[in-house]
Amino acid sequence: MECNGVRAVANKEALKWIDERQPDILCLQEIKALEDQIPKDMFEKEYQDIIVNSAIKKGYSGTMTWSILQNSYNSTCLDIDTMGEGRIVETHYDDIVLFNVYFPNGQKDEERLAYKMKFYDDFLDYCEKLRENGKSIIICGDVNTAHKEIDLKNPKANSKTSGFLPIEREWMDKLVNHGYIDTFRYVNGDEIDRYSWWSYRSGARLKNVGWRIDYFFISEDLAENLEDAFILDYIEGSDHCPVGIKLSI
Repeated sequence: MECNGVRAVANKEALKWIDERQPDILCLQEIKALEDQIPKDMFEKEYQDIIVNSAIKKGYSGTMTWSILQNSYNSTCLDIDTMGEGRIVETHYDDIVLFNVYFPNGQKDEERLAYKMKFYDDFLDYCEKLRENGKSIIICGDVNTAHKEIDLKNPKANSKTSGFLPIEREWMDKLVNHGYIDTFRYVNGDEIDRYSWWSYRSGARLKNVGWRIDYFFISEDLAENLEDAFILDYIEGSDHCPVGIKLSI
């Protein structure tokens, strides 16, 4: 879940859904906090493995993975996240590798868009090397791009906006063509009006004028293990809502 500040959503009690659903692994993005600022007792469920990757810049970005499973290896992928923005938590569970990623936004300027595209390419290259070594891959997080026209309310009006630029969407095509499955579409087909992010402006959420920019991708070898993929768009407290999958492993 992209939470836009973990302390803020915790104060709003916007994480109560976690106690209700009790996921085995929880991935949060844009936590905007240092490790010592995060309450360890936020949830009823006891997570044995907690990894926090805070940005160098305080109050900015950051990712965090909570798990009932003990990872066999973890990394923050600084060869990809070269600016130290706390954008990746990589955890290995035997032959399965989970990536919790807060991909960069490219709206600031051309330089930032170029950084986003390099981040995309470096990340995919790294995933492919892991697959060559026999690993299965799960990618979750805020990809900061809507893939298809069905994935946002106003595709034509946003055709020149970062987050729906052809070059960004082409990278998502490349991801799929390399054998990564968009789990929500795999399970739910072409359901319309299903979004995970809404602008705070103009009552966008109330009108459901949104974008689906939060995803779970899995490598195709895990397809037979996929039982469900969902968007919890009724849960409020952030400009994003939670997304998730159920895998039988």
